[in-house]
Amino acid sequence: MIVTVTYNPAVDQTIQFDEQMAPERVMRANKAQFDAGGKGINAAQFLTAMDRPCVATGLLGGFTGSFIRETLQDDGVETAFIDVDGTTRLNTTAIAAVEEYKLNQAGPTVGESVVDALLEQVRAQSPDRVLIGGSLPPGLSPNAIDRIAAGGDWETIVDTGGDVLRELDAQYGLCKPNRAELGDATGADVSTVEGCADAADAFRDRGFDRVLASLGADGAVLVGDTGRLYAEALDIDVVDTVGAGDALLSGVLSAWEAGADDETALRTGVAVSSQVVQRAGTAVPDLNDIGSLRDGVTVRRL
Repeated sequence: MIVTVTYNPAVDQTIQFDEQMAPERVMRANKAQFDAGGKGINAAQFLTAMDRPCVATGLLGGFTGSFIRETLQDDGVETAFIDVDGTTRLNTTAIAAVEEYKLNQAGPTVGESVVDALLEQVRAQSPDRVLIGGSLPPGLSPNAIDRIAAGGDWETIVDTGGDVLRELDAQYGLCKPNRAELGDATGADVSTVEGCADAADAFRDRGFDRVLASLGADGAVLVGDTGRLYAEALDIDVVDTVGAGDALLSGVLSAWEAGADDETALRTGVAVSSQVVQRAGTAVPDLNDIGSLRDGVTVRRL
């Protein structure tokens, strides 16, 4: 069973415009939606949709926090959140013609005591794996992630920014940077797929058994004891990239939970991500066709 920890959740607001945005001009959206967001929360939704036992925990506050809790419960996601003072952040993605703008808030300031409360919640679930995803709210340092990783007999997966990844000291089963985060964390040249695989391989020495890097239109690489695997992206029409990396990771974890090998897991991750980016927002799409999509993903060893 997997527990996801989201220290800094968000309500994801997605608004769409027919024309490009311009300064000092009132823009009228033709579509708008609100979704429960944050890397761990997105993963919990995807995993639940794929029938993998999962509990979502993290920090919630205010009316936006209530929206997230109610949305997850409506979606059938089991929850065990900690209430905090302040208001959970609102993140906005504006899709204007062919351009995409992302406006993210910092989140409410919290104290170190929330780590103790979250660790207690995680232990109560007796998980096999713990996924810690997303940014840290003001008031917390990377040590808040290390404490969860070292707090019990579970495999820990981390999906956070490159600056935070560099500061982690505990042992992790997997980290999932995107291309920019991988470059930020390692200082390596990640302009090519081979460069990304080299950087991921080298980064394993920092305490990560495996490294899964999402490369956008170039696909993804998974580096571990079984070697360096590269999966090409599927040829699809991309509408919105928010949640794509979370979907990739969720697909990989779902396959591992079913006993799949790394190659099958990577194919599954790319297939799930491909479904997500074909629609706006972070709501869970129909994942019933993942098997046929997975068969179309090309994986090779580097």
